[in-house]
Amino acid sequence: MQPEPVDVVVIGAGQAGLSAAHHLRRRGFSPLPSTDAPGGTFVVLDADAAPGGAWQHRWGSLVMGTVNGIHELPGAPVPPADPASPARDVLPAYFAAYEERFDLRVRRPVEVRAVRRADDDPRGLLLVETDAGTWAARYVINATGTWRRPFWPTVPGADTFRGRQLHVHDYVSADEFAGERVVIVGAGISAVQLLDEISQVADTFWLTRREVTWDATGFDTAARIAAIAGVGERVRRGEPPGSVISVTGQHRTAWSEAARARGVLVRHPMFTAIEPDGVRMPDGALERTDAIIWATGFRADIRHLAPLHLRTASGGVRVENGRSIDEPRLFLIGYGPSQSTVGANRAGRDAVRGIVAEERAAHPTSAAAMSATEPAIAAY
Repeated sequence: MQPEPVDVVVIGAGQAGLSAAHHLRRRGFSPLPSTDAPGGTFVVLDADAAPGGAWQHRWGSLVMGTVNGIHELPGAPVPPADPASPARDVLPAYFAAYEERFDLRVRRPVEVRAVRRADDDPRGLLLVETDAGTWAARYVINATGTWRRPFWPTVPGADTFRGRQLHVHDYVSADEFAGERVVIVGAGISAVQLLDEISQVADTFWLTRREVTWDATGFDTAARIAAIAGVGERVRRGEPPGSVISVTGQHRTAWSEAARARGVLVRHPMFTAIEPDGVRMPDGALERTDAIIWATGFRADIRHLAPLHLRTASGGVRVENGRSIDEPRLFLIGYGPSQSTVGANRAGRDAVRGIVAEERAAHPTSAAAMSATEPAIAAY
């Protein structure tokens, strides 16, 4: 079958992908199938079977009153919700309503297998190969996030453990660990959330690779700007973005204070090996445990971009202002400094601005359709 032509393919329908699709709509692009698209066409491909991005996979006890990092999608505020409502119920419904309201026509479930160049022409097409066909695109906006790539550290003896090991990616609820001894590994927000929750029904033992430094001042605007700048510099050099906690540091939260008040916020150094009945500590002691939970973060889900050969020797992709330095037809949003929800919104907007600006420069006589909504965008 011949690839289906389209101007822009958006891969992923989480926060960043929906933001990009929204701004494409506002700039005059039309979602496929479209018989009248004077401003160009786009298609959004999503691997999940339903709307909601990673939110639909979160554990049930993560409720709206305590969820970290929600930011509204562009042009539509998050609807009021009971603070006790599970985030995995409220936010996917919000995403679904958003897709319908702006007629984004997300195609799902569609698994993107590879993105490759159609030929050697640097202004040619990118082929987006999926289990539902192939699209030939002038630009690709990659917004696949990290949820599908949980990071599991390699530890000697992990395959000998007789208990249960799981990543926070697969965590459901504390109830399944009631009465057990549970090792929780990780220094980030998720680790502390799970420590607070599970310690109410089980005996917990918290470990991190490095000592945790708690910032009592809070994560203010200046700290956010500095953190974003630091990550931006890393990805410009082609280094992996790094974990959130490595950039922002650890800050006091409701979960950390609740765990502290119960005396369970006690950090231990990382074990040296896993054995059938527990973990071997640096001092030689064996800490017996029934389960190990790895709250060790995620990696960018960009394996489908491998045919473009963008990985550096450092293991990252060189990106500046949301755009691949080595393949300018590719935008990576929700990557590096735009991993936050507000950052993802801005990255979606900026990617579309970049596409429109380039199209105007290359085809000034056909830019009228893209300018039709310009006043509304400028005022937004």
